[in-house]
Amino acid sequence: MKGLLLRLSGLDADAESAVRVIGFFDRLITERAGLDALVRSTSELAGCPVGLHAPGQGLSLRAEAGGAVAAAPVPAKASVRALEGGVQVWVARPGTPAPLDDMLLERFAIAAAVLLEHSSVPLPELGDPALVELVLSESVGTAERSRALHLLGIAATAPLRVLAATGEVPGRSALVGDVRAVLSAEVPQTGGRLGVGPLLPAIEAARSWHAARTALKYTSDGEPVVWWEKLGGLALLAEQLDPADIAALPDVRALGVLAAEPGMITMLDALCTTGSVRKAAGVLHRHHSTMTARLARAETALGFELDSASGRFRLHLALMLRRLISSA
Repeated sequence: MKGLLLRLSGLDADAESAVRVIGFFDRLITERAGLDALVRSTSELAGCPVGLHAPGQGLSLRAEAGGAVAAAPVPAKASVRALEGGVQVWVARPGTPAPLDDMLLERFAIAAAVLLEHSSVPLPELGDPALVELVLSESVGTAERSRALHLLGIAATAPLRVLAATGEVPGRSALVGDVRAVLSAEVPQTGGRLGVGPLLPAIEAARSWHAARTALKYTSDGEPVVWWEKLGGLALLAEQLDPADIAALPDVRALGVLAAEPGMITMLDALCTTGSVRKAAGVLHRHHSTMTARLARAETALGFELDSASGRFRLHLALMLRRLISSA
């Protein structure tokens, strides 16, 4: 169907072509298509960017032919058709308008007016937790997510982080399973563990939420707050590695044995963080001679030395992988 309007216009902007365009939008209305489907299908028909802007309902949708629906404002050089209540539909065709563009805008506007009345968008009576869940859901469309953000008082393009927390955190939140999801532009103080997702436009909150849950897996007693941006390649490992494969690694198994000795894992974490025995001893308020004796036992169990950069890197990787199976 891509670019059908241009092909019809190339033949002849006659009554038959017009009827086909009218029938296209009539089918969308009859099937009560969602607003995402309306915008996406219209972009395929037109073969160029189109959009729907309904500021009173928190909607500003855009799609290019063959692309996904996104949140975006009305372009400066678009052909626009206005509806009641400040609603607009637009077509941004580069170059000369196609002969059927006026009809497309007219039928696009009619379909938008009808489908806005019937769209399955969140209702104002939904509480904050339910709206937060809609914002984070990967199964809802851009229109539903935009409306939920609007009802929460958040612009679709506003910068937003999603936090994954094990305790109570201030901000708009919802309990998703056993993890609390929090929408926040800032990172507040919390007494529990916290995975911090990347700062993204609010319409991409589902992506930030996914990243925040990954970061939460890497938290520990010694590092209760982990930022996804700082994980680097470790974020990919969390997605690709099976917990059983991680548990079978010799270095991780050795750490499991060492974990039976109180404070050992905390000490090894401190060594990796500070890079030296004396600095780690200072952080833990221990004498460095005591640390040296314990590290010697750790080296025996691990099978490699910890007084080199490569040894500490290997230890750090094993400690981070162990967190993945400890949080599973």
